[in-house]
Amino acid sequence: MRKAKTALCLITATGLTFHAFNPNFLSSSSDSFPNFPEKLRAPIHGVNRSSRAIATIAFTAVDYKFTLHGLSVDSDEYRQKLSEVHRRSASRIRKLCEVNRGFYVKAGQFVAALRQVPKEYSLTLSSLQDQAVPYHFKAIKEVLIRNLGPELSDMFLSLDEHPIAAASIAQVHRGVLKGHQEVAIKVQYPDLEQQMKIDTTTMYFLSKSLAWFFPEYRFEWLVSEFVESISLELDFIQEARNSETTANNFANNKWVKVPRVFWDLTTHQVLTMEFCTGQKVDDVEYLKERRIHPMKVAEVLLEVFAEMIFIHGFLHGDPHPGNILVSPEGQNGFSLVILDHGIYKKLDEGFRLDYCQLWKALILLDSKNLQRLGERFGVAKYSRYFPVIFTGRTIDSKSALGKAMSVEERRNLKQELKSLKMEDISSFMESLPSDFLTILRTDGLLRSIVSKLGAPQRVRLLAYGKYALYGLSPKLNPESVVFSRLKANASYYRLRLIIEVLQLLSWMAKVKLLLYTMYEKIRLCC
Repeated sequence: MRKAKTALCLITATGLTFHAFNPNFLSSSSDSFPNFPEKLRAPIHGVNRSSRAIATIAFTAVDYKFTLHGLSVDSDEYRQKLSEVHRRSASRIRKLCEVNRGFYVKAGQFVAALRQVPKEYSLTLSSLQDQAVPYHFKAIKEVLIRNLGPELSDMFLSLDEHPIAAASIAQVHRGVLKGHQEVAIKVQYPDLEQQMKIDTTTMYFLSKSLAWFFPEYRFEWLVSEFVESISLELDFIQEARNSETTANNFANNKWVKVPRVFWDLTTHQVLTMEFCTGQKVDDVEYLKERRIHPMKVAEVLLEVFAEMIFIHGFLHGDPHPGNILVSPEGQNGFSLVILDHGIYKKLDEGFRLDYCQLWKALILLDSKNLQRLGERFGVAKYSRYFPVIFTGRTIDSKSALGKAMSVEERRNLKQELKSLKMEDISSFMESLPSDFLTILRTDGLLRSIVSKLGAPQRVRLLAYGKYALYGLSPKLNPESVVFSRLKANASYYRLRLIIEVLQLLSWMAKVKLLLYTMYEKIRLCC
């Protein structure tokens, strides 16, 4: 392994020298060297991509070092300069992902979904969701023939050469089987496994180099999470199994549709599924045209994913809008079509129960339990920030759940956060269980969708609170499940009553203040 990394460093150093004398290296195509033999082309592309990545990160590190040199971390000038260098660096990294494509685009999307990264990065890198460039059908056809056999016409009445969707590791084509069944065929791009080894080794190398250059900036946890998720996504057999597990979990849910898998036309690199119609879940104009209320879509979406987290412990880890469609078909006026089941996390049962307890404590602002759970998650030092991360209020907040913090609370929080360094953030993220990191990323994507649908944060909090209580109910037999759900419903309505009372008290306090102000004005006038 050490020899491989040494060889990679030597080879990429050669590439760095080339890029240093090529000012347009972030504009050049990664699909160069067309005259090289096929066996040599992939490794040469890998070296080219790696050296481009190392050069970009090196320039970015130098930018941070020189821009912030000599500035006090507590000064306004430091914060202003830091925001500027964040924007420049995010733009530079986005260009790197666009040129290198493949796993780099996937990595950029992965980072953009994390709420824990600076907003300059999440905003800039979020544009990568629609950056995938499809492969020519000739290359796709070769993969199909290699996996399904030479006579595709024996299996398909028709096969559209133009993809209906393209992502960073695969694209989807529409087809019709001999039995006149419409299908969607997901085909993996060629040579991905070799490309992944080179790209992920480069990412590990860069994360270690950054930690050496900036000890407080440690991102190896992020690379590990990304590599684990992308490794799962390359196996379409496992994706098909995940799809069927999810379909079984929601078999009695009239809101959820999971495309059926055609196993005789599915391999590790080709996945054939039932074709389902629909539009992206955040397409508000489409919803309004179909007279589907966006708020109802948000509620159903949140309840579906809350059930995955708190009840099933089997979570779809990549719910960006392209992977969740709203179909006008369904008994309730619409249904959610859940696609792309490659990235899933099977939550540890102990963790699932602890996470249910966490949400109960968050809603009731139970500081004692939050501290205890922080110890269980390995981040006791930072447990007081759980309410800020998940509910948008401080642990001492007087604001009603789902309402914005008061000006005073926001000011106090801002002052408190000034004491936190990048070292604290790195330590927090490194210490969290892998299950927790997956939920954070999924929750970030869901929040973005729900925001576009115009739903207030209270909808999300109520859904999570309700299913956290369901998740704490014993699962012994069908009869006890019914009883425990009734019991959980009673607890939920008690919890909801607490929320409503808190909101009413907050409103009454505002009315009282308004009346007092009016009284004082009248008294002074008299």
